[in-house]
Amino acid sequence: MFMRELFYYQNSMTSQFTAQVVRTGTEEARPYIVLSNTAFYPTGGGQPHDTGMIDEFKVVDVEKVDDEIRHYIEGNIDNLTGEHEVTGYVDWNRRFDHMQQHTGQHILTAAFVELFDFPTVSFHLGTELVTIDIATAQVTEEQLAQVEKRANEIVLENRPIETKWVSKEELSNYPLRKDVSVDEDIRLVIIPDFDYNGCGGTHPTSTGQVSSIKILSTEKMKKNTRISFVCGNRVLSQLAMRKHVLSNVARQLSVPEENAADALRKLFNDIKATEKSLDDAQNQLLEYEARELVEAGRATEVVAASFENRTVQALQKLGRAVVSQMEEGICLLVADNGDKLQFIAARGSQVDKSMKDISGAVLPLINGKGGGNDAFVQGGGEKSISANELLMEMQKLV
Repeated sequence: MFMRELFYYQNSMTSQFTAQVVRTGTEEARPYIVLSNTAFYPTGGGQPHDTGMIDEFKVVDVEKVDDEIRHYIEGNIDNLTGEHEVTGYVDWNRRFDHMQQHTGQHILTAAFVELFDFPTVSFHLGTELVTIDIATAQVTEEQLAQVEKRANEIVLENRPIETKWVSKEELSNYPLRKDVSVDEDIRLVIIPDFDYNGCGGTHPTSTGQVSSIKILSTEKMKKNTRISFVCGNRVLSQLAMRKHVLSNVARQLSVPEENAADALRKLFNDIKATEKSLDDAQNQLLEYEARELVEAGRATEVVAASFENRTVQALQKLGRAVVSQMEEGICLLVADNGDKLQFIAARGSQVDKSMKDISGAVLPLINGKGGGNDAFVQGGGEKSISANELLMEMQKLV
């Protein structure tokens, strides 16, 4: 059968059809049916496959393998034989969604070329968003707004969408947006006076059926820019989702929706100010704590203390604060943090002893790991001994 005779090419709006079973088979434990003709579109050209039913069998995947289209189904196909007539039912919501998104991609891509000469280098039709990668490292908000406006103008004009099968020699008669990669069965999808493109996907009969196109975000992809967008019913789905999120945020902030962004910004600024004040207060407390430790250890020039539930970062801050006030002293701190012990050892600027000697000696006692330099080390390991026992072992090495 010639490709152009397939039901989904003869009329992309076909959702129900009858055909004969040509053969059945199994591929990697997946049963499939091959029909004399089909309206089920197989995965290809960036467009996902159709789903639906063939009689009582659920169609879960459709693929073109060599010269046949395989309908992968759920169920036992042993009773299906050649010439058996079946009825196919395409999941129309899925098909029409794919047609809206694919056609919207054609329109948006053509608008980028028409306005700014940014060609599309790749296309992906996802379950929620559609993306195109355009050949430019940067695109401005103003350019995006112009492209979106132009694309929706084409939609609102409800221009006809035409398809034509042409030979390679006839291609020169059309102002193609990009080169065609095949030599036979060349199918053009045409929006007159706007876009001429080789494409094997399914499309509605007019641009108005796309309904609307909305650009959602951009992302830098090496030397290109990825544009995420939605078309048709997906615009309504995105609007409903974003409305729900915005309403929820506004309700929690106790402000009207239109003031939510300003209220959220103020909340973040307040949180940052509070965090800074808290950090300043903690640093002051740390300085007081360091002074008390220094006074207690002044006689021996050794500060040694153990704590419960102190992070190694907190120990590091306290240790540095101690030795900054005790140039000829050494600071040894240990923390019991649940199922593990952590410690630091620091020396003042006038001390020669390497702290790596201390960590090297005590880490095997707790099956631990650590790091640092001659002036400051930290480490941690298993709670095989108590925090005080670890601290005593460290003191013996000073």
